[in-house]
Amino acid sequence: MQSPVEQFTIKNIIPIELFGYDISFTNASLFMILSVIISTSFLYLGIRKKHLVPDRFQNSVEILYLFIADMVKENVGKGGKNYFPFIFSLFMFILMGNLLGMIPYSYTFTSQIIVTLTLALIIFVGVTIIAIVKHKLKFFTYFFPAGVPIGLAPLLIPIEIISYFMRPISLSVRLFANMLAGHTMMKVFAGLIIMMTSASGIFKIGALLPLIAVIGLTGLEFLVAVLQAYVFSILTCMYLHDALHLH
Repeated sequence: MQSPVEQFTIKNIIPIELFGYDISFTNASLFMILSVIISTSFLYLGIRKKHLVPDRFQNSVEILYLFIADMVKENVGKGGKNYFPFIFSLFMFILMGNLLGMIPYSYTFTSQIIVTLTLALIIFVGVTIIAIVKHKLKFFTYFFPAGVPIGLAPLLIPIEIISYFMRPISLSVRLFANMLAGHTMMKVFAGLIIMMTSASGIFKIGALLPLIAVIGLTGLEFLVAVLQAYVFSILTCMYLHDALHLH
């Protein structure tokens, strides 16, 4: 039986080496491209006809649009509308990546820390640049809010700086860990089903328990797939709010 973590192995599809660096096209690359293609196709099919009475595709796209638009409006605040395309694209990319990973023999690229950390660093650097451009030197007051006693500065400022630079780590690990743990548990219970069904006699009945667990975990993983895309996006909105409004 394969190891439960075997499913997360990155495999080269098209080996490519450039200037001594391995930039091969991998299974992770393939599913990231598929995530973009499927998301784009889904949105295109939903808006191409623009029915007065929406069909299923159009209704689904409109619900997603309104859901993300409300999230941006409520959590970013004034000026957030400019960043709606980015948040919407981010949500769809992660959501589709999570859902594609639920297909048997597919690959969950959001289970790779390098992928989630790269996304988190792009967001972290981006919102920091936005904050500095908008507020100039006033940006640094974020680490010591107005009204706080000056005596607390030696304690508060280091805490705020550490907290700020921990954002990309917490953002990336949350998504990576949830997807990794869920898929690993499903693989473990699936392995138990195979082991018990290959046993003799009454022991075959024991396969029902891990089977029920796999069914329950599958439903839970679909929920987690949607929830983690939402959490990643809403935290990005909150970081944008801090960048635009400073506390």
